[in-house]
Amino acid sequence: MAVTLPARRRTSAFPALARSALAWLALVLVLALPHVAHADSIALRSAELHEEDGDVMLSAEFDVSLNATLEEALANGIPLYFDLSFTLTRPRWYWLDDKVVDQVTTYRVAFAPLTRQYRVTSGLMAQSFGTLGEVERFLARVSSRPVARASELAKGTHYEAAVRLRLDTSQLPKPLQVSALGSRDWQLSSEWHRWGFTP
Repeated sequence: MAVTLPARRRTSAFPALARSALAWLALVLVLALPHVAHADSIALRSAELHEEDGDVMLSAEFDVSLNATLEEALANGIPLYFDLSFTLTRPRWYWLDDKVVDQVTTYRVAFAPLTRQYRVTSGLMAQSFGTLGEVERFLARVSSRPVARASELAKGTHYEAAVRLRLDTSQLPKPLQVSALGSRDWQLSSEWHRWGFTP
């Protein structure tokens, strides 16, 4: 006599695989979030203006750390350009603010494979460094840079100073510029830091 067994329900492995994949994806995102949050930022530690020998001098200190993508670009012969921007503005309630100083200093950072040295240039200034850490410390520190003549500012008048340091991606080769638009690894910049100054 033939015995008919009840049909076994066929279970699909897809739900289990999907749950496993989602769990791995969540883990990757959790691990990646701290790196995404900090990889593209330059922190400002301090900034001040002071008068010295008839000049208004800027001193500032940033926290600069190049991520792996930027290190690889340098190693492959792609120079990086960093802009130090500074403005000094006199607020006017009756009209547009008067921008007394608007300066941008550009630093070009390149790596020479033959000498294994990093070279930083800005205008007529050129300096070589043995390690990337030394380059980062150089970019991070602005020491008593003249930004205006004290005689050009009105005594007792309130001014608003602002400073920022950022990687200028417009100086990259064209193919990299396109890639940089969608990658936070290339968006290395500090926020504009503003403070009051009265000569």
